Amino acid sequence: MEEIRDNLIARIAEAEREGRLGEVEGLPVTLAGAEEKLAQLQAARRPTNVDIGTPILR
Repeated sequence: MEEIRDNLIARIAEAEREGRLGEVEGLPVTLAGAEEKLAQLQAARRPTNVDIGTPILR
């Protein structure tokens, strides 16, 4: 996913240099989606603590 994001950044820069206005407008939307997905993947990899409560002896 990081490679896709990096490729999109490069494509945006190229489109700006070459004056391809349609791509300059559309690619940032795709980039935002890729960055959001990357953030979701990174969040899923973080360890989480699970509260299982305190045992009650009867």
